[in-house]
Amino acid sequence: MGETQSREITFGIDGMMCGACVSRVEKKLSRVDGVVDAAVNLSTERARLTCDRPETVEAAFDAVESAGYTPVAERLTFGVEGMSCGACVARVEKKLAGLAGVREARVNLTTERAEVVYIPGLVDRDALFAAVEKTGYTPVALDDDTAPEDDDGPSEADTLKRDLIIGAVFTLPVFVIAMARMVPGIGAAMASVLPATGWYVIELLLACPVQFWAGRRFYRLGFGELRHAAPGMNSLVLIGSNAAFFYSLVALVAPGLFPAGAAHTYFDAAAMIVTLILLGRWLEALAKGRTSQAVRGLMQLKASTARVRRDNDWVEVDIAEVAAGDRVQVRPGERVPVDGLVTAGESYVDESMISGEPVAVAKCVDDELIGGTVNQRGSLEIEASRVGEDTTLARIIRMVEDAQAEKPAIQAVADRIAGVFVPIVMALSVATFLGWLVFGPSPAISYAFVAAVSVLLIACPCAMGLATPTAIMVGTGRAAALGILFRRGTAIEQLAGIDTAVFDKTGTLTEGQPKLTSLVAVGSYSKSRTLAYAAAVEAASEHPVAAAIVTAARAQGLEIPAVSDFKVHAGQGVKAVVEGQTVVIGSAAFMTERGVALGDAAADGESEAEQARTPLFIAIDDQLAGLAAVADSERAEAAAMIEALHERGLEVAMLTGDNEATAKAVASRLGIDRVVAGVMPDAKAAEIARLQTEDQQVAFVGDGINDAPALARADVGIAIGSGTDIAIEAGDVVLMRADLAGVVNAHAVARSTLQTIRVNFGWAYGYNVLLIPLAAGALYPFTGWLLNPAIAAGAMSVSSVFVLTNSLRLRRLSAAMAVSSGTDASSDDVSSADAGSAKAAAS
Repeated sequence: MGETQSREITFGIDGMMCGACVSRVEKKLSRVDGVVDAAVNLSTERARLTCDRPETVEAAFDAVESAGYTPVAERLTFGVEGMSCGACVARVEKKLAGLAGVREARVNLTTERAEVVYIPGLVDRDALFAAVEKTGYTPVALDDDTAPEDDDGPSEADTLKRDLIIGAVFTLPVFVIAMARMVPGIGAAMASVLPATGWYVIELLLACPVQFWAGRRFYRLGFGELRHAAPGMNSLVLIGSNAAFFYSLVALVAPGLFPAGAAHTYFDAAAMIVTLILLGRWLEALAKGRTSQAVRGLMQLKASTARVRRDNDWVEVDIAEVAAGDRVQVRPGERVPVDGLVTAGESYVDESMISGEPVAVAKCVDDELIGGTVNQRGSLEIEASRVGEDTTLARIIRMVEDAQAEKPAIQAVADRIAGVFVPIVMALSVATFLGWLVFGPSPAISYAFVAAVSVLLIACPCAMGLATPTAIMVGTGRAAALGILFRRGTAIEQLAGIDTAVFDKTGTLTEGQPKLTSLVAVGSYSKSRTLAYAAAVEAASEHPVAAAIVTAARAQGLEIPAVSDFKVHAGQGVKAVVEGQTVVIGSAAFMTERGVALGDAAADGESEAEQARTPLFIAIDDQLAGLAAVADSERAEAAAMIEALHERGLEVAMLTGDNEATAKAVASRLGIDRVVAGVMPDAKAAEIARLQTEDQQVAFVGDGINDAPALARADVGIAIGSGTDIAIEAGDVVLMRADLAGVVNAHAVARSTLQTIRVNFGWAYGYNVLLIPLAAGALYPFTGWLLNPAIAAGAMSVSSVFVLTNSLRLRRLSAAMAVSSGTDASSDDVSSADAGSAKAAAS
């Protein structure tokens, strides 16, 4: 990069908490070579940087990251028109990534979109668009009227269909005339009507509309690619079809220029090349439209208007005008427009789009509503809490789109190969032509021409470019229909490759709502007094086990006294003063440490633990007063889920803070292979790392809150959510329903998607490896057979259509494990905005 004058750059920084953070970041930035001045503001969370060259800002971003904070770059998504194969994708990505200030560039052939992460001040939208134009393609702002998803004009499929019809109308008679001349009897009859030259002229006249009207897109796009020295599929079709057309034209008007027997016409091949390629492109466009059907269906669930309170009256406004805090009315049968809390009214709401449950949920004052769900009976008034892009539905759509846009490693390799594939094919075509010209039989030029054009056409890399994005789009869409959100496209490849699934116990394998199963008083203490004192202490704790004791005391109508001097001993127990007496609750080890004699109760505690119940010893003034047992029952589907994972070849492990006896009892009942007990929340990530050092590919399944470090550390983090907490940032995969069947189904979708990608690549590459030699004439010495260019064009289209239809099979993928609620997890993808379709989106 060349030298530039000093410039001032401003960017955001996430994660700073205090002045020490500011000082640390400023010190890091000031040490970057080329930084003239650096100032960081805590309140605005922004840094102002004066530097003398563009690469300094890149180094500054790295410096902020090394300090433990996150530099914030801008993100722009825009359309890219004119791409037709993996080579196009690789070319655009390379051009964008080469711009100073671009941190990341991803281009998706199926969605025809580019996503760029860049540093403002070094590069802007105009520069990004200019870079795309220099590669020969057309950038389109998604908020423009010309955006690809604009429904006002004809779609790509409609345009291709129109051109295909025109091409077919003229190609069919050309084909009939050319073929009929070779049929004994018919050829003679045709010659009696018109001489051969007359029929060639008719073929020329019929081929012209196909070549220059129906096939005009190949001229526009192909010449653009060649002009920018970036040949792609359009270039290959342009060269191949024009070679056939103009060779034939010269042979017709000046046959003397050719050696004897070489002045053949191929007007039928030229027309068929264009028509068959258009047929393939039209089928591709139809299939690509179907790959994004799930996302479009979810987008249709968004309400377009809302009834909002304005000046003491209900007014219907555009959904974009609704702000947080507005009062919104939802009448029976209407779709809830925004997320919010019910302030008036009672009703039943169909939340199947989120929960998958077919039964409507009762709603009353202070209950939460989710935008996109359907109000069934009564009228409701709600206070909007999340609107626009902050709603639950918008976050679901955004996660699915992000996953579809991201590329797994296998696609990155494929794009690099595709980037050099077209020039290699063109070189092979030239080599084929020269080889036939030198070594071929007479008339050598005719054979050389046919073989070279066939090589060009049969090797178009369309299938390579479509192999991964179509499978990812259909796979993530199908996963969303099963209640599974892949937040990253790379998570599909990683999840498919795991060999160990690690589960948090409480709230994941269990219900997360422990209950008091027994309480035995010891010595002179009564059961009610012991429970009341224990509840008093535990009322100050936030632990789920504590809630179980408090709930039991309240259920018995006991009066819970006040406490003082409450103290938590992490991982051991709690202590407080109740009515002047010191009450301690905790493990046997905690009691022994405090000198409390357990006597026979120690064995009773071990017995409870062996039955997967957590024993809690209660001491008053250092005298044992009772033994309580708390149990958190396993989820109904947990054992079946683990069995299903075993059948899929996975090892299952469990992490828990419980004692070893309790953990092993749970593991024994559920069939878990490995147990790590006594693990504190902050040590779970270290345990995941330890497993990874054993060459294990690990998926961690947790609730996404206390388990965030472990979710982030695992190769794949699977967060179990429900309702509005589905957008758990720590997980790579989010289960929208709190049902463990989603773990099995997520793994099944990931494996099926990756297998589909591999089959697609195997077909795309194998197809070219096998057919390029065939097109070049490898069988001619043995069979005397040479591939016709028109057949080569058709074969190329077949390759792309195969890849697309193979990917679309994922839409019919059934759930590997039925959800415990009994909802139909294998229903079709979302295709409409009615309540039934909303249900299909989640189930």
